[in-house]
Amino acid sequence: MTAEAHTSVRPWRAIHRRPSRKIRVGNVEVGGDAPITVQSMTNTLTADAQATIDQVRELADAGCDIVRVSCPDEDSTAAFKAIVKAATVPLVADIHFHYKRGIEAAQAGAACLRINPGNIGSSARVKDVIQAARDHGCSMRIGVNAGSLERDLLEQYGEPCPEAMVESALRHARILQDHDFHEFKISVKASDPFMTVAAYQQLAEAIDCPLHLGVTEAGALRTGTVKSSIGIGSLLWAGIGDTIRVSLAADPVEEVKVGFDILKSLGLRHRGVNIIACPSCARQGFNVIKTVETLETRLAHISTSLSLSIIGCVVNGPGEALMTDIGFTGGGKGAGMVYLAGKAAHKMDNDQMVDHIVELVEARAAEIRAAELNAMS
Repeated sequence: MTAEAHTSVRPWRAIHRRPSRKIRVGNVEVGGDAPITVQSMTNTLTADAQATIDQVRELADAGCDIVRVSCPDEDSTAAFKAIVKAATVPLVADIHFHYKRGIEAAQAGAACLRINPGNIGSSARVKDVIQAARDHGCSMRIGVNAGSLERDLLEQYGEPCPEAMVESALRHARILQDHDFHEFKISVKASDPFMTVAAYQQLAEAIDCPLHLGVTEAGALRTGTVKSSIGIGSLLWAGIGDTIRVSLAADPVEEVKVGFDILKSLGLRHRGVNIIACPSCARQGFNVIKTVETLETRLAHISTSLSLSIIGCVVNGPGEALMTDIGFTGGGKGAGMVYLAGKAAHKMDNDQMVDHIVELVEARAAEIRAAELNAMS
C-alpha cells in the first residue's frame, strides 16, 4: 500500500504543508505544491573544477536535487562556469561578502545565489547583484545562521535566539522586496535544534516565501543525523519546509541519503528501497543485521520507490510483510517465507535469500517503472 493510500484511510498520517509561494531554482520548483527537495553542498576546492564536477555528479547520482557550491574568490567563480556546464542539477553559488562574486556567479550560470543582502555593502552594490540575478534568471536564498548574526541584534537580544534570527531574516528580505525582487527563499539555521525549530516556526508565520530547512553544523555522521532528524523532522511533520539540507561532517553523499530517509519516514518523498528490519534477537532464523547491511549495498542502485521487510521470525514478520511490496520472514530450519504484495508466496533457503531478494526487488522496480511510463504515454 502506498503512503498516499495510507494517508487517505489514516488521517493521523496526514501532513498539511504550510502554504508558500513557489520559486524556481533552475528547472527545480521550490515551495507551493512542489515536492520537498533535497540539497547538499560540495566540499572540494571550487577552483579545482574537475574535482567539483566529479562531486556534483556523485551527489546527483545519489538523488540530490540542488547542489550548493561555495564561491569565495575570483578563481572559484572563474571555474564555476565550467562546473555549471557539466552539472545535471541546478547549482547554488554560495556568496558571503563580495558583491562582485555574486554578479560573476550569476553570469556564470548559477541557478540561485545564497546571499545575505546586508553583508554585500552599499545599496548600489546590492542593487547590482539583484539586477544580475534578475538578468540571468537566478533566484536567491537568504541564509541566516545563529553563529553570524549582526552585531546590533546580538546587542539588542543579548545572545543568539530565535527572535534575533527571524528579525535578521526579515531585515534581509525587505532589502530584496524593496527592489521588487521576490524570487527568494530563507533559512534560519542554528546548531541547536531547539533554536532552529523555534526560529522556523516564527518565520513561517511572518512571511510566505519558501523555507530552506537545516540544522547547521549538526556534527558527525551519527550524531548529526540524529540532531538533523529531530530538528528537520519536527518542522516537516508540522508542515513547515520546502527544501532541506542535512549538514554533516561527512561525505556529502551521506547528507543526501539522510535527507531522503527523513522524507521517506514522514511519507513526504520516496526514492529507493525502504527497508523495514527488526533489530534481531534470539528468535531470529537468520542473521538479520548482516543481511540488511548486504541488501543496503546490493540495492543502492535502485531509485524506484518500493518497500522491503526483512524480519527475523514469525512474531512480527507476516504483519510487516502485509505492508510492504516484498518481505522475507525467518521461519527456522534454514529457510524463511517470501511475501509478495503482502501475501505468502514461497519458501526460500537462507543461504540463497539475498540473491533471490535482489532479483525480486529489481524485477518489481522494473514493473513499477514500466507502469509509470505507460501512464505517461
